[in-house]
Amino acid sequence: MTVTDIRPTHFPWFRYSDYTFSLGLSDPDTGAAYLSGHSASAYEPEEGRIVVRGGMAEQAETAYAKVGRILEAADLDWPDVTSLVEYVTVAGLESYPEAQEVRRKHFPGIPPTVRTVVVDRLLRPAALVEIEVTAARSSESLPRGVRGGPDATVQLPSLLPVDESGGAVAEGDLAGQYRHCLEAAGELLAALGLGLSDVVKTVDFSTPVTREAYPTAARVRRDLLGPVYPAATGILMSRLAVPGALVGLEVTASRDETTAINPGWTRYDTLTYSPAVRAGRTLHLSGFAALDAETQQPLHPGDVEAQADAIYAAVGEVLAAAGLGPEHLVRTVEYVTPDGLRGYRAVAGVRQRRLARPFPASTGIVCAGLLRPELLLEVDPTAVFPAKQRPGRQP
Repeated sequence: MTVTDIRPTHFPWFRYSDYTFSLGLSDPDTGAAYLSGHSASAYEPEEGRIVVRGGMAEQAETAYAKVGRILEAADLDWPDVTSLVEYVTVAGLESYPEAQEVRRKHFPGIPPTVRTVVVDRLLRPAALVEIEVTAARSSESLPRGVRGGPDATVQLPSLLPVDESGGAVAEGDLAGQYRHCLEAAGELLAALGLGLSDVVKTVDFSTPVTREAYPTAARVRRDLLGPVYPAATGILMSRLAVPGALVGLEVTASRDETTAINPGWTRYDTLTYSPAVRAGRTLHLSGFAALDAETQQPLHPGDVEAQADAIYAAVGEVLAAAGLGPEHLVRTVEYVTPDGLRGYRAVAGVRQRRLARPFPASTGIVCAGLLRPELLLEVDPTAVFPAKQRPGRQP
């Protein structure tokens, strides 16, 4: 059976059927749910448009109210939430503890794995926080504050290059900080009976000053990861949560056997990440930007719509190489640069043409930039195989 979109009977904030994303998708074979990112956006009839009201606490309450309504429609509840991402804007960072308090009220028992990502801004300029949730029935609670996710996945909390006192380590050294984060991931995974060889996906957030030094991170990945290199996404943000931090990592591992998926692109022969990694029923894809698959040259400079079309075409190639189609996508995160934001509305038309209903859950984030300055958009997707296609061992 394929995934189905989650449709609450009453969702007063906006008419969700008008968009090229679903509020959330449910996998009836596993009881898992993948929700879009939700902020405090709501349709204001008097103004005839979507608006965002209130400070951090009020916005967080509204975002979590939306999440709760969607979970209820999927026959899930707060204890079923396995992981969540709180995307916090630079403008909202000082008041972020208010959102954390709102979150704690919803999870008085065993909390989910929490990731905090500092972003330049959200698609709604007044929004301070956006919440993205993954849930699954009968998920296990693991040591070190980690929850087991759908399909034998393990999502670690956000990893920052900090010492025991909370200060940044290896200041000014991107490779040193990257190594610190990966080694910290290894320690967490070891406590769960896993290792860095079980990592299936990394997302790293670094600051614009690291763009020239970023290739040094590849040496660290080559030292510590593999033999199946995980999928990867790299995004630039103006700042991270800790002063002096140049990079932060989000790491996902799996208890299933892993297989790299490549449509035949030879450029990946020299890279420290794979186009996609299959683990169990989940296809963890790398982030895709508008690059030529072989030459790595940027495509369509200055045109975010054309870049989006090239991106989703490439995603389609990887899906096809895995025996899947766009209908198997369950989640996309779209990172758009400030220069790309002006034409970003046109990306909805690309999704309409390239994707399939039910549209995947989606989150849109404004970043400081991408690793190649000509690029305006990067898409980080996830797909799920139908139940009959599940390979490999189970724990």
